[in-house]
Amino acid sequence: MTSKQTRLLQRAGKPLVFSASLLPLAWLFWLGWNDQLGANPVETLTHRTGSWSLRFLLLTLAVTPVRRLTGWNGLQRFRRMLGLFAFFYVCLHFSVYLVFDHFFDGSAIIADIAKRPYITVGFAAFLLLVPLAATSTNRMIKRLGRNWQRLHRLVYVIGIFGVLHYLWLVKADIREPLLYAGILAGLLGYRLGWRYTHRS
Repeated sequence: MTSKQTRLLQRAGKPLVFSASLLPLAWLFWLGWNDQLGANPVETLTHRTGSWSLRFLLLTLAVTPVRRLTGWNGLQRFRRMLGLFAFFYVCLHFSVYLVFDHFFDGSAIIADIAKRPYITVGFAAFLLLVPLAATSTNRMIKRLGRNWQRLHRLVYVIGIFGVLHYLWLVKADIREPLLYAGILAGLLGYRLGWRYTHRS
C-alpha cells in the first residue's frame, strides 16, 4: 500500500466506522417500520440494543491488543468512537427499558434494581460508563492527566458487569453471553500478561 493510499484510508476510516456503527440502529428502524420485531417488540429492542452495547464495548477493548499485535497504529484513532458508540447503544438499551418496559415508573425501576441481580449489575455498568463518556474529549484528557487513565480502566469492570448482566438475564441458550465472556477473558488476560512482561 502506497503512502497516498494509506492517507486516503486514514481520512476515510472515521466516516466509514461511524457509518458502519449506525447500521445496527438502521436495521432496527427497518424491522420496526416493517413490523418485523417479532411477537414482543420491546423484548427484541432490549435484546438487540444490549447486545450491540456489549459488542462495541468489546471492540473498544480489542483495539489496543490488535494494534500491538499487528503494528497498525492507525487503529487507535477509532477507539474513542467505538467507546462512544458503546455508550450510545447502552443509552438506547436503558431508554427502551425505561420508556417501553416500565413507562417511566420510577418505583418499579427501583424495585427491579433492588430485587434482580442482572438489573443491578446492568444499571451499575451504565452508571460507570457515564463518566467515561463525559471525559472522552481531548480537553478532559489533558485536564485529568494521569487520573484519566485510572478512571478509564473502569471499562474492564464495566465489561465484566455487562457480561454478568447478559449471563444472568438469559434463561436457556447461553452460548452468546459465554462467547462474550470468553472474548473479555482473553482481552483481560492479554492486558495483564502485557503489563507483567513489560514491568519485568
